[in-house]
This record gives sequence, C-alpha cells and structure tokens, in this order.
Amino acid sequence: MEFERVQTVASLSFDKETIPEEFIRPEKEQPARTASHHGPVPEIPAVDLGDPDQENLVRLIAEASKEWGIFQVVNHGIPSELISKLQDVGKKFFELSQEEKELIAKPPDSKSIEGYGSKLQNNTQARKSWVDHLFHKIWPPPSINYKFWPTNPPSYREVNEEYAKYLREVADKLLTTLSLGLGLEGNALKEGAGGEEIEFMLKINYYPPCPRPDLTLGVVAHTDLSALTILVPNEVPGLQIFKDEKWVEAKYIPNALIIHIGDQIE
Repeated sequence: MEFERVQTVASLSFDKETIPEEFIRPEKEQPARTASHHGPVPEIPAVDLGDPDQENLVRLIAEASKEWGIFQVVNHGIPSELISKLQDVGKKFFELSQEEKELIAKPPDSKSIEGYGSKLQNNTQARKSWVDHLFHKIWPPPSINYKFWPTNPPSYREVNEEYAKYLREVADKLLTTLSLGLGLEGNALKEGAGGEEIEFMLKINYYPPCPRPDLTLGVVAHTDLSALTILVPNEVPGLQIFKDEKWVEAKYIPNALIIHIGDQIE
C-alpha cells in the first residue's frame, strides 16, 4: 500500500481523541470558527424541477445560479428507491476490507483521476483532507473503464448504470433551462459542453468518523472544474457554501439533489 487511507487513520485515531497533525487545518480554516453566524441564516434556494410553468422554472434557476451558483432541486425524476440503492452500494464498497478496496485503487503513476484513493496533495507540507473517495466515468459507454468499478457489492454496476440513465435526463433538463436563462437557444450549453459525448463522472466521497471534527475538513474550500456538479447528499450535515463573506450550511432536503454551477459554465 502506497500510503495509509484516511479510513485506516480514523480507525487508529478514534480511541485517542486526537488526529495526526497533517490533518489539522490552520486556525482560520477550522470548522468551529468558520461555521458561526450572526442574525438570520440564509438558505440555499430550492427549485421544483417538475414545475409545469417553464418560464417560472427558467427564472428561478437563473436567479439561483446568478445569486448563489448553487441550488437544490426536488421532483427531478430520479426514483427515491434508486437513490437509496446508489447510496447503499457506495456505503457497502467502503465497508469492504482494505485489501479488496485497493484492487481498484488509482495507480500511483496515473494521469487519470479514476479509481479508489485519498485526496492527498503532492506537496508534502500541505494539510490533508479527512476523506477517501471512489471516482470513475459512468457515461458515455466508450469512455467507461470497468476496472475501476467495484465487483463488490454485486449490484454495484447495475445500480450505477440505471442511475446514469436518469442522471443524463436531469442534466439535459438543467442545461436546457440554464441556456434559456442566459437568453440562448435551449441546446446551447449542452452542445458547447460536448453534446451527446459529454462525460459523466461519479465520485463517492467517504468521510470516516472523526474524533476531532472541529479541527479538520473533509473537503477544503474549492470550486468544481466540471460544467455541472449534481450532488446526492445524505442526512449527515456538513456541506457549506461561501456567500456574502460567510459560510452557509446546506439544509438537508430528503431526496433532493444539490446542483453546483461548475467552472466550465461560469
């Protein structure tokens, strides 16, 4: 094993009520300091993607994208049972033995981002994030490399292929709505991003239980390189959005998706 995964570090650290120094964020970045609020806390916009009033839907998504760059959608068309299955197979993968997970690890010399791994910076002085992940392409078929898809649990592939089918429909609707919100033809953004050849990538972030969550971060402050990020959250809180010089926590809405406008569209 090239280096210890965060999941392994967590299992060794948990009884000690401490974490290794390389995971401790600088004081100004520690969650206990960045999460404080004064006055009413704003909420990320939530939009009904099933709204039959197209003009209203376009307006709401355009406003949310302009003001926040992120919003939640409900009535998106992905069955709740499928989302539960997707979360379940991801959870079961991270419950496998370390040896089995390492079988689909990102090769050390790989230029690709696909595979199981830990987001450890090249700079040895940099602070590490409290997260492991699994990353692989799910569409289009010619770009898929199944060697990075777990064979355990056995239903992993079937669930992810079904999810990809629904996900593409959601992405199409979002890209069309965003195009119209910009005053463009409905197909403008999709065509600009690659048309039917747009690559869809799935990333599962796994945040092991942490004895000192006040000192570390699962993911540091960032923007996404993608055109769109479509995030399937769960009931565990933690996602924060930086707006108007403060961090706002994303409220969990069951079965909602969180949509983040990525760098490519911006």
